[in-house]
Amino acid sequence: MDKVVITGLGVVSPVGCNVKAFWDACLNGQSNVQPIPAHWNNYTDYKSGIWSPLPEIDFKSHGFNRLDLMQRDPVSLIAMIAANQALEQAGVEIAPANGKNKQNTLLEIDSEKAGVFIGTGIGGAKTFLENNACHMLKRTTDKLEEASVDSDITDRLLHPPKINPFVVSMLMQNSVSASVGIKYSLNGMNRTITQACASGTSAIGSAYQAIQSGQVDFAICGGAEYQYDDYGSLCMGFDVARTLVNPGDNPEKANRPFDKDRSGFLYSQGGAGILILEKESHAKQRGATILAHIAAYAETFDAYSMMSINPDGGEITRMIHKAVDEAQLQLSDIDYINTHGTGTKLNDEIESNVIDGLFGNKPIINSTKSVLGHSIGASGALEAIVSVLSLQNQTTHPCKNLENPIRDLNFVTSLKQQNISHVLSESFAFGGHNSALVFSGN
Repeated sequence: MDKVVITGLGVVSPVGCNVKAFWDACLNGQSNVQPIPAHWNNYTDYKSGIWSPLPEIDFKSHGFNRLDLMQRDPVSLIAMIAANQALEQAGVEIAPANGKNKQNTLLEIDSEKAGVFIGTGIGGAKTFLENNACHMLKRTTDKLEEASVDSDITDRLLHPPKINPFVVSMLMQNSVSASVGIKYSLNGMNRTITQACASGTSAIGSAYQAIQSGQVDFAICGGAEYQYDDYGSLCMGFDVARTLVNPGDNPEKANRPFDKDRSGFLYSQGGAGILILEKESHAKQRGATILAHIAAYAETFDAYSMMSINPDGGEITRMIHKAVDEAQLQLSDIDYINTHGTGTKLNDEIESNVIDGLFGNKPIINSTKSVLGHSIGASGALEAIVSVLSLQNQTTHPCKNLENPIRDLNFVTSLKQQNISHVLSESFAFGGHNSALVFSGN
């Protein structure tokens, strides 16, 4: 039976907008921790007040024109940027599609057997919130300006000058995967996975299963999220729920998953992680370089709480057993676990307890969120890319700011060569979704 192999990777992240920059930053523990946008403080008081923003992206330099920017939320644009990177690494030739405006075709790829599977927790939130503000405030701000009201007040009532006629198609969660499918004229399965923080992992798992079952031979998959709006509403939602990190006296060291002094997760503006998966024979026929393969995917559901992991960790434990069994491995064969590792009190406690009970301190362990912060639906996909790069390079990044571990596990605290053959990457989510992938070298 053909393996499901990985042939391309693409990244947009707070620490780099290509795979090399991203990987170098991870290895060197180079986070991007900044104060939240100053004008967000006009509307409320934040307990956290720090975030991990994306670099400013010149979308026009990536080939997007004015119409593209008008018709696509940034979450779709960054997914397309990462997809293009992944396709280029996979050696797929991209050509214009019969003169269609801005559409492409993938040469030597059967469009009917090529699918798109992208996860997003929120979708086009920026579009939704900005256009909602315009709907609610435009007539009010017009009247205030006519009455010559203090401009400081009207300046705070931010909104676009008019409602975007494409607002509905931009804010839909499926617009991310649909945008990628349209961009490359792919007619196979096109799925959006929305499972909050497990979305990216589950989307890759769905692509893996579709290739296994023969529904597609080739898949663009991963996760994307864009968590900025003019009022900081999304950030406030997490802040008021007391899930975000306390900046303390040293914001750079505040984000510390699995540390006894952890206080919450670092809010990220977002990102995109995209992988190219193929049936092994399909990849070899194309002469593609195989980076790694997916040995298993598993998911379970807590059925416990909308916002909390079940403290007994039972469904996480069952998920791990399912994944390892499907990969035809033993627990002792897992060399590295890329954890969910948010830095919240309860999540890290439960996750580390499950790992300790199943694996002891044999596998190396880290949290990619210790470097990137938490990008919700994109997080599992970015962690999957770290898993693949760790297999390729036989090393992985340290768990940043981990000084007083909550358990005696084999946490990565320094950069060094490792023996890595099999990786478990796991994600958990609001609602109770648990998903995991097993990656293996070739």
